[in-house]
Amino acid sequence: MRQPSVISRRVAAATAVIVVAAGAAACGPEDSKGGDGNSGAAGKPRKGGTLTVLNSNPQSDFDPARLYTSGGGNIPSLVFRTLTTRNREDGAAGAKVVPDLATDLGTPSKNATVWTYTLKDGLKYEDGTAITSADIKYGIERSFAAELSGGAPYLRDWLIGGADYQGPYKDKKGLDSIETPDAKTIVFHLNKPEGEFPFLATQTQTTPVPRAKDKGTKYEEHPISSGPYKVVKNEGDGERLTLERNPHWSEATDEERKAYPDRIEVRSGLDSAVINQRLSASQGADAAAVTTDTNLGPAELAKVTGDKKLAARVGTGHFGYTNYIAFNPKVKPFDDPKVRQAISYAIDRSSVVNAAGGSSLAEPATTFLPNQAAFGHTPYDHFPAGRSGNPAKAKELLKEAGHPDGLTVTLTHSNDKDFATSPEIATAIQEALKKAGITVKLQGLESNDYSDTVHNVKSEPGFFLGGWGADWPSGGPFFAPIFDGRQIVKSGYNFNSGQLNDPSVNKEIDEINKLTDLDAAAKRWGALDKKVGEQALTVPLFHPVYKRLYGEAVKNVVISDWTGVLDVSQVAVK
Repeated sequence: MRQPSVISRRVAAATAVIVVAAGAAACGPEDSKGGDGNSGAAGKPRKGGTLTVLNSNPQSDFDPARLYTSGGGNIPSLVFRTLTTRNREDGAAGAKVVPDLATDLGTPSKNATVWTYTLKDGLKYEDGTAITSADIKYGIERSFAAELSGGAPYLRDWLIGGADYQGPYKDKKGLDSIETPDAKTIVFHLNKPEGEFPFLATQTQTTPVPRAKDKGTKYEEHPISSGPYKVVKNEGDGERLTLERNPHWSEATDEERKAYPDRIEVRSGLDSAVINQRLSASQGADAAAVTTDTNLGPAELAKVTGDKKLAARVGTGHFGYTNYIAFNPKVKPFDDPKVRQAISYAIDRSSVVNAAGGSSLAEPATTFLPNQAAFGHTPYDHFPAGRSGNPAKAKELLKEAGHPDGLTVTLTHSNDKDFATSPEIATAIQEALKKAGITVKLQGLESNDYSDTVHNVKSEPGFFLGGWGADWPSGGPFFAPIFDGRQIVKSGYNFNSGQLNDPSVNKEIDEINKLTDLDAAAKRWGALDKKVGEQALTVPLFHPVYKRLYGEAVKNVVISDWTGVLDVSQVAVK
């Protein structure tokens, strides 16, 4: 996932995948899948009622081919089922991948270049027709069509022949690398080992689409449901969505989605302050309301914390994301490792965390990988700065680098008030580095200019604020785009800001990708993070914490470490 300013381009669900609701810890039932939890309003969750979703951003591009969602998304996951999905449980347990349409996580070949899936019995669309493996193959193939672009790029990169395929509207023959020997079996042939294919199979591109019902770019107006709800109204390009029960969805085939409400009304295009005000007041229909994309800001959180009843309706979640300083070693003086190390020592993480909204909304980071086991987090701090920085050590290194009188540098940041890559964070860094004799000039850019500048190797500054989030909870899609030299893009959006192209690092990435034991892979991602961290190509600053209000009638609040956001598939309002 890209920087916050381009999240919408990388993840249609990113605000939906990144946001949350309540308390100092994720709150939910002891057995969220059992549906007997007692979270939010008192009493057991029961079927019935209408859930209202109040959002800032519309659920646009409501087509499984165009969505960039991990784990199936949030609102999309109510309509679209995928081969695999996220485990719908609180905290770390929710970072695991589990079967959805498939009977298991897939059977890999010995070298993980061939993956075979078998579909469950009794799978049906909203019209009662059977879901087949050919429908999943077609759903994937249409995601290659230029007019339906926007989804995750992995299938294009991983499938044999994927790089040149242009979708079924231009090439009706389809992709030979996806085989469907019978109605319940689908086989994927990859051009390299990919032990994390079960994670990729959670992307909405593996949603089945019946060829006869495909209407191209208009399919999003009424996509054919394979999930517990069907779309009965889609107005304003996703601003007003109404979902009602899919009568042919069977609980027996779906262990993950609870689907308690009879109806779900999504209302978007709302100001964030209005959303939080309505959830706080919890009047009328808003008592049974949630948000999937609007956090509490520092000022709002301070007010909520002082009200015990409101504080009990705040959900807290952690999504795998790291905010950091990025260096471009092609630009002086950042070509000198000692200068990068000096800045690493000089950083005052306490002031940065305060600038990000305080300790309730940000946790200090010294590792690039997020501090969650699913990513393989391995604690390290190569340049210990303590809570408030180590300016003495920074000065010592600057002297060794030939800058005994300090130096002047320019820090590029976004002008967006996002508490991430924004002026508040930049100013905190400026003040900390001043103590080490480093004068920092600030260069603020508007959102689009900022993104285009820092992600272009021709214009990339030497010193700027960055951030990266997980396409799924694993070290692979988090680490590789930033440090795999083969992913350096010289004529487009580039995310390997340090332009690292180390053969030993590239080789280890390939070796880890061969592993189908995801726990073993996680340990090696952590070890590789620690190794690359010695080069000081980034300065990890903090991991964000997401906090969300929900209505007083909302029950069964489940917030996993996969999304960090209240899972609407688990919510009850009666």
